[in-house]
Amino acid sequence: MKHLIYLLTALACFAANASVFAADKPNIVLIFIDDMGWGDVGCYGNDFIDTPRIDRLATQGVRFTDFYAAGAVCSPTRCAVQSGQNQARIGITAHIPGHWRPFDRVITPLTTMALPLDTVTVAEALKDSGYSTGYVGKWHLGNGSQFQPDQQGYDFSAVIGGPHLPGKYRVQGRTGLKPKPGQYRTDFEADLCIDFIEENKEKPFFLMLSPFAVHIPLGAMSQKVEKYTKKADEMNRMLPHPVYAAMVEHCDDMVGRIVDAVEVQGLTDNTMIVFTSDNGGLHRRYDYREQADDNVSSLAPLKGEKGSLHEGGVRVPLIVKYPPLAKSGAVCSEPTISYDFFATFVDLAGGSLPKNQTIDGLSLKPLLTNPGEKLERTALHWHYPHYHHDRPASSIRERDWKLIEYLDGTGDVELYHLAKDLGEANNLANEKQGRATDLKHKLQRWRQDVVARMPIPNPHYNPKRAGEWWSMRTGKPVDSDTRKRFPATELLLGGAAP
Repeated sequence: MKHLIYLLTALACFAANASVFAADKPNIVLIFIDDMGWGDVGCYGNDFIDTPRIDRLATQGVRFTDFYAAGAVCSPTRCAVQSGQNQARIGITAHIPGHWRPFDRVITPLTTMALPLDTVTVAEALKDSGYSTGYVGKWHLGNGSQFQPDQQGYDFSAVIGGPHLPGKYRVQGRTGLKPKPGQYRTDFEADLCIDFIEENKEKPFFLMLSPFAVHIPLGAMSQKVEKYTKKADEMNRMLPHPVYAAMVEHCDDMVGRIVDAVEVQGLTDNTMIVFTSDNGGLHRRYDYREQADDNVSSLAPLKGEKGSLHEGGVRVPLIVKYPPLAKSGAVCSEPTISYDFFATFVDLAGGSLPKNQTIDGLSLKPLLTNPGEKLERTALHWHYPHYHHDRPASSIRERDWKLIEYLDGTGDVELYHLAKDLGEANNLANEKQGRATDLKHKLQRWRQDVVARMPIPNPHYNPKRAGEWWSMRTGKPVDSDTRKRFPATELLLGGAAP
C-alpha cells in the first residue's frame, strides 16, 4: 500500500509538471515577416490593426520585448538566421545587391552576393538530426539556381518571385499546388506551408515561412483596404497607411492558418511556432533621391526605421509558442537576436552545432522556461556600413547602454541608455564620455575580430551630387518612380486587381 501511495504521488507530480517535458525532436515553424515593425501588432501596443491570431499566439507563449533583427535590412538578417553567425563574418551586410552612392563621403564595401555554399545552414544542421526541412517565400540570399534553398539543406522549397515578378515561383520538391487567379500572395504561401505540414506530419520537420508582406509595394485585397480606410477616417488617423494595415492583417490571417493546420494534424504540443520579422518597419516609402513618397507606418515610440541602426530599424517582435517549455503569457526582456535561432533549434532537436563554423548565437531555451533568466553574453553588435535610410554605421548594445558609431568620416557617435530612453532622444556621448569611449573601443575590437568590411574615403566626393542613387546592376542612376516600377497589383500572384 505504501509503495502504491508513492507511485500515485509520483504520477501526480509528473502530471502537474508535464509541461516541462519537451519532445525529443519538436517540429519547428519559423514565421519570418518582411519589414514588420516592433509595434505593428496588437500585443506590442498597436491599437489600429486587427491581429487577433498573432496576439493569441503571444498569450500562449513567450513575448520578447528586446528582440533584435541581426540586420537593418533583409539579406543580412536572413544570412544570420541561416548561418547562426553575425553576418559581418560572411560579408552580407547589405540587401543583395545593395545600393551605390558614387559621390558621397565614403565608398561603401560591396556585399557578398550569395550565402556561401560551404556555410552550414540551420536546415543542414537539423537534417543531421533527422528533420525534414521546408522553405516557402522570399529567400534573397543569392539569385543563381546554385544558391537557392534546395542547395542549402531544404528538402522542399517554394521561392516565389519578388514583388516585380508577379506569378513566378520556383518549386523544388513535392507539391501539386498552383496559385489561383487573383490569389493574394500570403494566402498561397500559407497553402504551400499547410501542404508541407500535412506531408511531413509523421516525422520531425523544420519549416521556414518567409512571406514578402509587409514589404512595399503596398497592395492588399480591397475588402480589408476599405475596412482600414473607413477606420482611419473614424479615428482621424494618418498612420498606418490603410493598405499597409490591410497587409499586416493578411499576415495575421496567414499565421492563423498555420497554427490551425498544426492543430488539425494533432501536432500542437509537439510544435514550436516562432513569429518574428527580418528588420524594423518602414516609416516612409522613399524614392532613390530620398524625397518622401507615401508615409507607410509609425515606428513610435522608437527612433529610426528600416535601414537604420536606431531601435526602429532593428528592434522587432518575437513570439515563441511551444507548450512543453514556453511559459504561456510570459514576457521576456532579455536582449536577444536573430542568430540565436540556430543554436536554439539545434538545442531543442538534440543536435550538434557545426565544429568548424563559429556560431555567435545562444540557445533561447532557458528563457522559454524562465523568462527572467540572463544569457551569458556581454553585448550585441550590428554592422551596416552602407547608405540607405541613414548613414553607414556600426552599433553595440551592452545591457541598457547602446552606442552608434557612424562610419562616413564624420566621427559622429551617439550613446543612449535604453531603459530610460527607449526613443533614443537624449544623446549622452558628451555627458558620458568614458562610457562612450569604452563602448567604442569594444565595438572596434569586435569589428576586427569578425573582419568586418569598412567604408573608405571617396576621392570623388561631391556634396552637390552626394545624394544620388545608382544601380549596382546597371551602373546607371536609379529610376526613382517606385510606383511605376512596382504597381500594387503585383502582390497578387494571378495579377488580378486588389
